[in-house]
Amino acid sequence: MTIALDILYEDDILLAVDKPAGLLVHRSGIAAAETDFLVERLQAQTGTTAFLAHRLDRATSGVVLAAKTREIAGDLGRQFMQRRVIKRYLAVVRGWPAAEGVIDHPLPDVRERSPRKPALTRWRLLATTTVPIVLGKYAEQRYALVEAQPETGRYRQIRKHFHHISHPIIGDTSHGRGDHNRLWRVHFGVHRLLLHAWQLELQHPLSGAPLRLCAPLDAVWRGVLERFGWSAALADVIAACC
Repeated sequence: MTIALDILYEDDILLAVDKPAGLLVHRSGIAAAETDFLVERLQAQTGTTAFLAHRLDRATSGVVLAAKTREIAGDLGRQFMQRRVIKRYLAVVRGWPAAEGVIDHPLPDVRERSPRKPALTRWRLLATTTVPIVLGKYAEQRYALVEAQPETGRYRQIRKHFHHISHPIIGDTSHGRGDHNRLWRVHFGVHRLLLHAWQLELQHPLSGAPLRLCAPLDAVWRGVLERFGWSAALADVIAACC
């Protein structure tokens, strides 16, 4: 039995949904054997046509925005292209990055050999922890909770950018650290990417009014926050979001 998607917002022209980690947003040649997709689930559940305004990686959870017509989808697409949509993500990374910073590092598209295009991600540090577990030559490990705000939308941008500054995201099997991913699986029972698209801010395509869409944290994320005492650090974020 397919579990119903959590609809975050709906009106006559828009649909926002909370995408679970591990679910593809649409059919793809790189996952030809898959049969379960966000768009098809959403259309079956709501009984309306849905056109994606943007995408999330399969491993990433969080808010996805869709339109009920191609015209509105085009308007939303232009907002994203013109960088008028504010995107905020939560991530757990290895190490302790600076209190805030900017990663300005060009990235290719899906094909690694394709031309690199400008890519910029801002971040701010929300909380840190030290774990007394030996790994390699270190007797303890450092991890941090960060908020990332990508200003561009390149393929796997946040994951690649944090890898670039040597603070890979926990659970990232493509751009992360396998030893730290194993530590989190064995000791904390976390078997997924800890990257969550928690908020979108944009203008409503018809009214022009500001619209903020938020995907609440799921059980895995809440467990991580409780384990490391990060719930208090996120109280203001969660209150503003949800």
